[in-house]
Amino acid sequence: MSVDDEKMTLDRQCFDAARDGLLTYLRALLAEEPPESVSQVVSCKTEGKTPLVMACRNGHLGVVEYLVDRCNADIEQSGQVVFDGDTIEGAPPLWCAAAAGHFEIVKFLVRRGAKVNSVCRSNSTPLRAACYDGHFEIVKFLIKHGADASISNRHGHTCLMIACYKGHYNIAKYLLSLNVDVNFKSVKGNTALHDCAESGSLSIMKLLIERGAKMDVDAYGMTPLLGACVTGHASIVEYLIGTPSLVTRQERIDALELLGTTYVDKMRDMLETIKLWRRAMEERYNVEPKIEKPRDVETKEAYEHAREFRTFEELDDLLSDPDEMRMQALLIRERILGPAHPDTCYYIRFRGAVYADVGKFSRTISLWNYALEMQQTLLEPLNPMTQSSLFSFAELFSFMMEEQSLAQTSSRNRPSAIINPQDVMYVFSKAIEELSKGMKMKVVDLAHVHRVLAISLYLACLLAKILATMTEEQKHQVRQMVYSLVSFKLVGRNGCTALHLACSSNAIVVGKYPACRFPSTPLVELLCSVGADVNARDWAGNTPLHLAAQADPIPVDLVQALLKAGAHLDYVNHAGETFKDLLAGQPLHQLVNELHFTKLSCLAARVIRQHKIPFEGEMPACLESVVTNH
Repeated sequence: MSVDDEKMTLDRQCFDAARDGLLTYLRALLAEEPPESVSQVVSCKTEGKTPLVMACRNGHLGVVEYLVDRCNADIEQSGQVVFDGDTIEGAPPLWCAAAAGHFEIVKFLVRRGAKVNSVCRSNSTPLRAACYDGHFEIVKFLIKHGADASISNRHGHTCLMIACYKGHYNIAKYLLSLNVDVNFKSVKGNTALHDCAESGSLSIMKLLIERGAKMDVDAYGMTPLLGACVTGHASIVEYLIGTPSLVTRQERIDALELLGTTYVDKMRDMLETIKLWRRAMEERYNVEPKIEKPRDVETKEAYEHAREFRTFEELDDLLSDPDEMRMQALLIRERILGPAHPDTCYYIRFRGAVYADVGKFSRTISLWNYALEMQQTLLEPLNPMTQSSLFSFAELFSFMMEEQSLAQTSSRNRPSAIINPQDVMYVFSKAIEELSKGMKMKVVDLAHVHRVLAISLYLACLLAKILATMTEEQKHQVRQMVYSLVSFKLVGRNGCTALHLACSSNAIVVGKYPACRFPSTPLVELLCSVGADVNARDWAGNTPLHLAAQADPIPVDLVQALLKAGAHLDYVNHAGETFKDLLAGQPLHQLVNELHFTKLSCLAARVIRQHKIPFEGEMPACLESVVTNH
């Protein structure tokens, strides 16, 4: 074993001992080591963590004392730790001990000079970490020793906010006694009152209001009252609407109506919904001046041109029609929250999913298209929520195609799932629109580009499968859209183009209902027909043909389609490998007749490379690239 191997083994052994609290074993490991070696071992990170960080995280006081006092471990050296399934980067030892509630370790570290306001990478302090899990004694101790309760994390969430969100009454009361800013706003504009509303902490909310908390709006225009409505915390809603000094009459009406929508979609309690909506109607019409619902509102096809109920009789009729009640919930939610609020789109998509479960696919498509249009209008390009909508469509169309195929081959009656090419084409066009907008952004997340590109290709694959059933006009439209996609010259992860992904078995998007499988010959033929570069290279120098060689089994028709479109059998990647080299022992002649796809220029280029004949600067640049690629 080499010296480096021995050191790595010692590092790992000491780390494991510190993690597991094996103090005697740790001492034995380091007993004979010189001071410089001990210093290196205790400062070494294993899986992003130091021995001291893990000892603090796991509550091993004796190990912590030994590492700091005897081994001179850096008391501020941070590491990576996991809490409640979340990975915390750059967490100092004091942060770890405070978050985990190890009070004796917290006291020891502070006495040894640990910085009480040190932060992890997300700018969370040890005090905030203690507030999160309700370690009240640690909170008081840290405050006593100089912790700053006003420091917020990178999202602008303060210690008071997290105490409110987690429902820690004693901590919230204590922090308020320190005169912290009760109306401090996060990056997204929410306050401690919003956190109370979301968590349902009525007792803390009363404390905040006594301290002068205001009913402000966040970035979505949401008040704490509306926040309590969408989360279904009826006790908070009743308290707030029962306090006239806090809310207006219109806000009371909106709250009752919105809470009713939550009882429809979350609680599935139609009787309680009717009661809440009746109370809102009474507030509207039995009190002067009357507050009418908006009139002359344009109806929407996605909602089947439904209108909100306006009379007590119409309200009573809803009880016998649960589906209409759910439609009313969508109308009311969109009116009150607005289209920009995530819940608005979420419940439209949720209602569409319910229709899909019972085979009403046209209703699903109509609602999901409406939600997708809403997202593309209001959200930044390539937003994860828009990606999710596009992916849901890919899954839906894939399921419908599978069901349609099974219905044609089965003697049993199956649900009707006839897929309309125009529906797929429309969503495909929206995916292309999303990519087009994304290209214009100054900073683009490559992972987002890759996912939308992969979803777009899956939709294109579905269209390629049903291309023969389309009218000539539809076929032309599909080719135009695929041409637009190719012309963007987008690359995803590893520098893969659209054609690379079409040839890759790793490009699977929909696994649940795989109506399309990659590599896909119909998709490759479609891409090649509109000018996709068959010899484009990814970051490893692979052409689409190289990726096709990695499929199992290798589709013969796909290989021939690439070759007929101009792919070179003898192009080499950065590792010097050709398509033939990647076949893993399968003879090339079983796939293709090499002579049919070998040009004289290819043979000449091979000779030049094999005999190392100088060629740079000796021939036109266009020919130099031919030699370089072989």
